Amino acid sequence: MAVSARRGPYICGIDAAMDVVSGKWKSLILWELDHHGTRRFGELRRGLPGVSEKMLVQHLREMEEDGLVHREVYREVPPRVEYSLTDDGRSLNEALRPLGAWGTQRSARLAAP
Repeated sequence: MAVSARRGPYICGIDAAMDVVSGKWKSLILWELDHHGTRRFGELRRGLPGVSEKMLVQHLREMEEDGLVHREVYREVPPRVEYSLTDDGRSLNEALRPLGAWGTQRSARLAAP
């Protein structure tokens, strides 16, 4: 596993956690891999409408560097690459679950007349 460039100093645990999930697409990549399991690049891209190829590659590389995502390269023709969550990625997803519930409740409150 590569060593992450993000090392703080952090003010608190939330600061450290948000550093790892900063970026528009990272939390959605975590959700996609948690919800669907192992995914190929094209499957991830189709599951995240609006993400550019460049941004998806960048976020996946950062998440691999941070130990959240595992990238498996199969030596085939054509080459096949699959992404899955590591134990850290799964535990981060569990930590984000209450935040997702809060967001769902807030969206419902804002949509109510």
